Amino acid sequence: MYTMREVCKETGMTYEGLKFYCNQGLVPNVKRDKNNRRVFDEHAMRWVKSLSCLKNCEMSIAEMQQYLAYCLEGPSSIPVRKEMLAKKQDALREKIKLLQEAVDYIDWKQRLYDDILSGRQEYRSDLVPTKE
Repeated sequence: MYTMREVCKETGMTYEGLKFYCNQGLVPNVKRDKNNRRVFDEHAMRWVKSLSCLKNCEMSIAEMQQYLAYCLEGPSSIPVRKEMLAKKQDALREKIKLLQEAVDYIDWKQRLYDDILSGRQEYRSDLVPTKE
């Protein structure tokens, strides 16, 4: 069994975040020790790691709750869970594409600035009118 702090250390989640998830019903069947503190078994630990991934997938609390409800239904809900994850996957791929475009722009600008600073290229700006 793991304490809240041990789960946080293992998953990288904050204590407050884990407590919030528990209070939102996102960690089902959490047990309590003799001092009424939450303790987690291996299954709960793996689920908390899954919650961290779902958060990184930009799932809202409501979406996580729905996903959990589907998981608790068992294998019959796998098709709908796959669809939920596919939608998140598509959105993440689009975000990756946009981020890559931003990185490519910065790479281009850095090369341009290196060329200007080294004298290989004359400085021209689209923002500053040229004197003609």
